[in-house]
Parts: sequence; structure tokens; C-alpha cells
Amino acid sequence: MLVTTYGSAVYGVDAITITIEVDVSNGQHYFIVGLPDSAVKESLQRIECAIKTNNYTMPRTKITINMAPADIKKYGSAFDLPIAIGILAASGQIDNPQILCDYVIMGELSLNGRVNSIRGVLPMAIQAKKEKFKGLLIPNINTQEASMVQGINVYGIDKLTILVDFFRNPSNFTPVINNSEHFLQANQYDFEYDFKDVSGQQNIKRALEIAAAGSHNAILIGPPGAGKTMLAKRLPSILPPIGLDEAIETTKIHSVAGKLVSPITIINKRPFRSPHHTISDVALVGGGGMPQPGEISLAHNGVLFLDELPEFKRAVLEVMRQPMEERRVTISRAKTAIDFPANFMLIASMNPCPCGYYNHPEKECTCPVGAVQKYINKISGPLLDRIDLHVEVVPVSFSELHATPNGESSLIIRERVIQARKIQVDRYKNNKGIYANAHINTRLLKKFCVLDNASELLLKKSMERLNLSARAYDRILKVCRTIADLSGQESIKTEHVAEAIHYRSLDRGEWTTR
Repeated sequence: MLVTTYGSAVYGVDAITITIEVDVSNGQHYFIVGLPDSAVKESLQRIECAIKTNNYTMPRTKITINMAPADIKKYGSAFDLPIAIGILAASGQIDNPQILCDYVIMGELSLNGRVNSIRGVLPMAIQAKKEKFKGLLIPNINTQEASMVQGINVYGIDKLTILVDFFRNPSNFTPVINNSEHFLQANQYDFEYDFKDVSGQQNIKRALEIAAAGSHNAILIGPPGAGKTMLAKRLPSILPPIGLDEAIETTKIHSVAGKLVSPITIINKRPFRSPHHTISDVALVGGGGMPQPGEISLAHNGVLFLDELPEFKRAVLEVMRQPMEERRVTISRAKTAIDFPANFMLIASMNPCPCGYYNHPEKECTCPVGAVQKYINKISGPLLDRIDLHVEVVPVSFSELHATPNGESSLIIRERVIQARKIQVDRYKNNKGIYANAHINTRLLKKFCVLDNASELLLKKSMERLNLSARAYDRILKVCRTIADLSGQESIKTEHVAEAIHYRSLDRGEWTTR
């Protein structure tokens, strides 16, 4: 008897529906065809033991299992459940097997018939809804994650016997309630770090506020112990709250990568990823035999923080250049190419020189002549070209450090950032994929970043006097636009230009002269 069930395979951050045909006929062997990997081939051993343990009958005849499309590799153990229910239906142990075609079924079986958790159920639910399936049957532990998708019934299965009972009488089962808005809002503003706890450093707080308001990349340059990492960790607390669509998109990536840990069902805060400087290029951008998202994709819609930037391998930093520009990364293999989203803010920190004390107000730099320039040159010009704000971090004096912090809280700063982002969203509403000043192209730059004569003259003189590079021009204009938005002004003023120029330290020709 031939029976058809449906499963789902995740490639990149999207899912593909897999048709699983099970035929029980005369013969003696078991066959799985359709490019299964080793884990899928081993499933028959787990399935046979689970079927026997739960007092069902494993057919002692020929079983042929076809997984279509046959030209796509099938990975993992999550196909255990649809194959097992297909065998039971094809051997006559389930009445009315036609009902199996209405559902997508996925789950890994233990030898005792229990159903273990799987990865990537969120993209599976999205694809099942798109293809108008009646419901999704998955491990009970994964149901809250899948229920974030509205418009499809999600049922939790914790044992093989429960799945068999479902197909014998589906009306006895109730789908999981969708609580996407509840999970999105739960602890959304509960941050471990707050700017109100920071003593001094008003100029750095201002720079990070500008970065957050315009989604600009930034690099913090200063001696050890000046507070670069401490300030960067507080950046998520002033970013605009993540929307439902962004949250689902971000959760898909973390689900595929296996980064969701119960009871987390949805990523309701913008990610903050901080990989160590020994990371490989594959771990950063993604890849592997079965391509998985890297750190830049895990930071999608959030922040990627690279501490001690010059200590990262040159090849690792260079692979970020294209993703930073296109806001996605493509992993190409011989037979396929997979896209991972990578729309992140890059926040980096570095010492100004190998000893760390170049330009320190009190301590003397002990580096030899030329060492500062050599150290800065570890970061290529094209990568620096994609960083909008270069911010010098000066150590806090004892009097400031000893004083009780009385700065603005992250809540107050975040409100200004949200207002600036609203202005930008409205301004670029007719331009798909652009919602912040950092993302605008040359055409929009010329349209929305117009300077008056005084501002243009100031920018021209500053570029000449400070030896600013030509590549700094566009970045300065984008930052000017953000500063104007924060002040609620339609046009860019000279004070906005002056502040934006101040944030181009590494473009100044004399900065590294010794």
C-alpha cells in the first residue's frame, strides 16, 4: 500500500516541503531513496525500535521510502516522525491514511517512542502556511516557537502513540494558542546595562546615540580601560524596539542555527553578538558542508561587536566588506547557493597602538616610530570606508569616576532615537529596504542631504585642512542627516556638519603621524 506524508527541510533560513512516499509491498528489504544523508538512513533503526516498543507492528516485508524532490540532499534526524507514521499507515495500522496529506509532520524519535526537539520549526511553519496545509505536527517543546506564525494550526506531539491517536481522531486535539504579541512584549525593555550607570563620557554617549539613530557603523578608539567595551554593551538599550516582522526574521536565523534555548520562543530584543578575535571567516560569515548562518547573520537586525578589531585575522575582516554593503551574505557551493540576511550595525573597538597609550593625556606611548601607522593598517581602507563614526575614547578622570553617575538613562536616549527613526522611515517609505540614513544610496544622498553654502564651505575647508579622504565625504553627509533628524530639523546646518566631521578621526592624515 502506498501512503504519502509531508515533511520539511531547511535550507538557509527558508524551508522546502518534502514529499515522503512510503510503500509496503512484497519483499524483504528496507530502502530509503531521494538523497538521504547518514542520519536519515539510520532512521529506520530508530523507527523500528520505537514502533515495537509502543506495541505496533513493524512490517517484515519490503518497505520503500522516497523523499522528493530527489535532487535535494535530506539532512538530519527530524524526518523520523513522518517516515514512522507513513510506515504505520502503509501497513494498515491507521484508518483513513488520506488525512496525512493535510499536515506537515516533523520530529526525531527516541527508541522508546518519545519525540525530541528539532531545529528550524519557525521557517517550517511559515512554509506550511504558505502552501496552505491544515496544520503542523511537531515536538511539543517546539510548539511555542512555531505558533508565532499566525494562520496555521500547530499541534504538539511528545510520543509516537500521541501522533497515532491524532490521526485516528483529530477532533480530540486542540492547537497551540498564538501568543506572538505577548512573547514579543515580554521583558522587551529589560536590559542588564544602562547608560545612567556610566560616569562621564558624554561625547561617547552622544556618538553612540547618533549611531543608533541612523543605524551607522562605529569604531571606538582609546587606551585600555577607557570604557570602550562597557559603552558598546549598552548600545542595545537605546536601539528602537524590534518589530514583529523583524523578530520573526531574526528568530528564524537563530532557530536554524540551533541557538534558541527553551523557554525562549521569539527573539524580542535586538541581538548583540560579540565573537572572540580568534574566530574563523566561516564562523563569522557562515558556511560549512551544510551551510549554517555565521555571527554576522546571528546579528541580523542587531549589533555585531568586534572588540580589539586589529587582532582579528585580516582575511576574517575582509570577508565582511560585501555583506556590510549588501546586507546579506551568499554561501555558494557546487550545487547550490544559499542567502543569509546580514543587516547589522558594526560596532568595533581598538587600541590606538600596540602598547595602547598613543594620544593618552597622561601616559606616554612606548611604541617605536611607525608602529602606530602599522597597527592602524591592520584594518584595510575599504573596511574603514564602511565605518561612519570614528570615536576617540579618553579615560575618565578620578573626579568623574568617583562622582555619582547622573547621566541620562537609556530610556530617555532611546526615545530620541525612536523619534529620529520614525522621521527616517517616513522619509524613505517609498524606497524598499531602506529605513535608516546609513542605508541610503547616492541618488537619495543627493536628494535628502543637501548642504547650504556655509555648510558646504565648512566641509570643503575641513577636508583640505584635516587631510580627510574623499571616501569620508558620503559618510559625513549621512551622519549629518542623522544629527539633523535627532534635532528635529529638516535641513542640515553648519553645526551638524561640524559635529559629523569630528567623528572621522582615522581619516585625518596627521592622526597617526609620529
